Amino acid sequence: MNDKAHAGRALVVVVDDEVSNHPDNVGGLVSELLAEDGFIVDAVVGVRSDIDEVRHALETAVVGGVDAVITLGGTGAGLRDVTPEATEDILDRRLPGIEQAIRFSAIGASVIDAVTSRGVAGISGSTVIVNMACSRAAIRDGMSTVAPLVAYVVGELSEEFEGLDDELPELDEDPEFSEADMDFSRS
Repeated sequence: MNDKAHAGRALVVVVDDEVSNHPDNVGGLVSELLAEDGFIVDAVVGVRSDIDEVRHALETAVVGGVDAVITLGGTGAGLRDVTPEATEDILDRRLPGIEQAIRFSAIGASVIDAVTSRGVAGISGSTVIVNMACSRAAIRDGMSTVAPLVAYVVGELSEEFEGLDDELPELDEDPEFSEADMDFSRS
């Protein structure tokens, strides 16, 4: 049994035109590594390297309320590598420190596909999304860097959203509030 605290729910998205070759292989490795860091992995999903398919998988994860999404593949310089573009389309905020940490770690480990990756990291709603190269070396090196960083950001977001209900006053609690206060057409 894992003695680490529950870090959140995660989804792994494998991006590859030959999806049948990878989801259980590399996706399973990432699931194991996430579980070791306290995440509960809801699923490993495989999608073709198509901007609309990748975006749809990410949007579904965000709407589904997962705390973290790790994408594997589609981050290189090839014409079919569109994962960063699909991810950028749905991000509210970038997390450049995570992007830099992945590349910095990859340089030290000589993991070329991770060093040259165009992968991005950021937040969409309350979901942290990180793009990674999908070689086993990139995954092993990258996850040792990414998992604790993602757990930290998920924790920050959880605290922020948990306290949100406490900070917002109920409309019925303010006796001076009326519908006239909602009329912004007056000067």
